[in-house]
Amino acid sequence: MNLDFLSGIGDAITGFLNSPLVQLSFQAIGIYVVVIWLASAYWAFRDMQGRTANPVLPYLAAALVVGFTPVLFLFGLLVYRIIRPQERLGEAYERGLAEEALIAEIEQIEHCATCGRKVHEDWIICPTCRTRLKRVCPHCSKLVGLEWSLCAWCGRDFERREALAAVGSVPVRPVRELAPAPAPVAAPAPVAEPPAAAAAAVTTARTTRAPRSAAGSPASRPAAGSPASRPTTRG
Repeated sequence: MNLDFLSGIGDAITGFLNSPLVQLSFQAIGIYVVVIWLASAYWAFRDMQGRTANPVLPYLAAALVVGFTPVLFLFGLLVYRIIRPQERLGEAYERGLAEEALIAEIEQIEHCATCGRKVHEDWIICPTCRTRLKRVCPHCSKLVGLEWSLCAWCGRDFERREALAAVGSVPVRPVRELAPAPAPVAAPAPVAEPPAAAAAAVTTARTTRAPRSAAGSPASRPAAGSPASRPTTRG
């Protein structure tokens, strides 16, 4: 009797499992597990693409999940989550941008080029080492950098102004002094006299000088002891 009861229970279970509805349910469960298995492999593939720039690693991650079969693919997912990179490419890019922004913010803090101390943006001279930091625009009175060639607020050209000042400091000669000097006029060449006229001129000159030489000669002068040279005494 017990054997008949047990055989009846076995037949009932066999009949239940062999029913079309139960078979369809098992098939649906199997298909669902396979779909989850393949979806897990695809998820591992896409997740690895977002975490590395290597084109081969995503395929290796998908093969790892597929290799564990639909029965043990959950263990494959666990292994993948352990060995995958912890940071995505987007997160690494955002972290790089944050670091660059922080570095740029630090660089915006002005420091003295001589002593390296922090200075205020409105300071003209470093109070520590007395290094000149900025200058004042003579046109708009704004603070400008020492290396600026023009003012960013009013557009004043410092280089042109300095060049004009340098030109103004050089003395400029008047226009009348720069005029060309007149060319020298050549003297007329002497006219050669004929020989007869030259001889007559020499004779005339000798005749003119003769009386002067006679009057001024020592023979014509009275001697020191002669009566002519003595003064006449009146009684």
